[in-house]
Amino acid sequence: MAPTVEGGDAALLPEFPRGPLDAYRARASFSWKELALFTEGEDMLRFKKTIFSALENDPLFARSPGADLSLDKYRELNFLRCKRIFEYDFLSVEDMFKSPLKVPALIQCLGMYDSSLAAKYLLHTLVFGSAVYSSGSERHLTYIQKIFSMEIFGCFALTELSHGSNTKAIRTTAHYDPATKEFIIHSPDFEAAKFWVGNMGKTATHAVVFAKLHVPGDQCHGLHPFIVQIRDPKTLLPMPGVMVGDMGKKLGQNGLDNGFAMFHKVRVPRQSLLNRMGDVTPEGTYVSPFKDVRQRFGVSLGGLSSGRVSILSLAVVNLKLAIAIALRFSATRRQFGPTQEEEIAVLEYPMQQCRLLPYLAAAYALDHFSKSLFLDLVELQRGHASGDRSARQAELGREIHALASAGKPLASWTAQQGIQECREACGGHGYLAMNRLGVLRDDNDPNCTYEGDNNVLLQQTSNYLLGLLAHRVRDGACFRSPLKSVDFLDAYPSILDQKFEVSSVADCLDSAVALAAYKWLVCYLLRETYQKLNQEKRSGSSDFDARNNCQVSHGRPLALAFLELTVVQRFHEHVHQPCVPPSLRAVLGRLSALYALWSLSRHAALLYRAERRRGCPGRRDRSS
Repeated sequence: MAPTVEGGDAALLPEFPRGPLDAYRARASFSWKELALFTEGEDMLRFKKTIFSALENDPLFARSPGADLSLDKYRELNFLRCKRIFEYDFLSVEDMFKSPLKVPALIQCLGMYDSSLAAKYLLHTLVFGSAVYSSGSERHLTYIQKIFSMEIFGCFALTELSHGSNTKAIRTTAHYDPATKEFIIHSPDFEAAKFWVGNMGKTATHAVVFAKLHVPGDQCHGLHPFIVQIRDPKTLLPMPGVMVGDMGKKLGQNGLDNGFAMFHKVRVPRQSLLNRMGDVTPEGTYVSPFKDVRQRFGVSLGGLSSGRVSILSLAVVNLKLAIAIALRFSATRRQFGPTQEEEIAVLEYPMQQCRLLPYLAAAYALDHFSKSLFLDLVELQRGHASGDRSARQAELGREIHALASAGKPLASWTAQQGIQECREACGGHGYLAMNRLGVLRDDNDPNCTYEGDNNVLLQQTSNYLLGLLAHRVRDGACFRSPLKSVDFLDAYPSILDQKFEVSSVADCLDSAVALAAYKWLVCYLLRETYQKLNQEKRSGSSDFDARNNCQVSHGRPLALAFLELTVVQRFHEHVHQPCVPPSLRAVLGRLSALYALWSLSRHAALLYRAERRRGCPGRRDRSS
């Protein structure tokens, strides 16, 4: 069992040791302890403190500064550390249902220690475990206990050597044999090898394998997930018919063993099919509660949203770490000054503030968004588990898919850019390995491509928005979604007619101002993208070519602006709640406004072009 944190606030949030940051802390306009309690909550702070205390006091997690571990040693140590996390039992299955936000909290704590450890843990529990839980049925519940006791160790095998984003072209097959009541899992050639699968390289004993399901008569019912044992849990030797291996050293996250696997007519019991979206009778008849094939396909890939939301959270952790390192360095590093005798901290320079403070605001805004989206995902998974097949449940799945598909790119790119800015803002000292910025940069980099390349994923979000507008034009349907992220679009014609002025820079310090501009921008981009798409089709382009021709200058900025608006909206509502302590309202309001205005400023050229062509949503004060 993990140790518990005892005592009052002094034990939970002890004072910082005296040091060079004292002067800045004394000038703060708010209590950092009060801010921590508001953003995290006392229970969550105690939970995190328990985790950190356990790791700090466990020799297995001790670091050796400057020591370069071999690849095999690093992966062995990472697995042993992952195993120790389960032994501590920080988070039981019951706790996950009772306090779901403890799941991303644990992932973030592990990510602050080592991204490879966090990735290994979440791939086993959240991605593999969630796939079993949300796609399986009662007959698969025994796997859940085995996951948390580490009787088995799991991975999620969707991507193949030749196909990743194009999941419909996955080539691994699962033919049902009614004579033996088994499925035959088979890789037709090397291009169909499962590839880049985290945990598969050295340690996974079981995999959720996606394959095209065939029943007698060679009738194919599309992609379905199966639980397939790939190694003997006692020896870790491959099972008969399974060729499995490690992909080798990567640019980062080398404690995580990414691997590949091929299956040569591997037989698994009929019950290995995760059958929530479709099943096969003992005689070989396919049955499904979903009449709509697209809806069934969407449910089968629900585990991808879990992975993307988790990556979003890990990217936020990397950004938090980098910005904390750079800001603290900037507050202590002194260069130049008004006189030769007086040097000032580089954090006092407007250029340094302009480089770093927007990423501080982004860390707060994206952290809140990642938590709220995780709770939305929990609601979706609970609906799947309860057998909810309502229209709202289906729409909730589509909305979360759209938000996660753009949320991962926004968070991972923001972290990528922020870490690099932090590295440069620390000057030559930022290039030292001991400050961890290089490791953070390398470990964050795969977040831009894992679980879907960012630019490809953005198409999912723009297609979602274009589909809603097409439905509106065709059927007169209202813009409505369970999470209300698109409801504002119902008034998009009138929003596009709006103009407003701000009389001073101070007016912009309310994030509601940037929100209004963002809503105009998204409406404008949606209309322009829809018109461009139809223009391409009228000119003779196929639907495929038309969408490709729209993506670069229309669909991509539409998806990013929509997600930025969603993050701004949720953070704005969060920091303007009545329950916000009065002493924190000013600083939280400034963080909200800074993130909103900084994000909006990156669309300045687009807004200027729109002003020239369509009229401006607002005119900036000339004096600003």
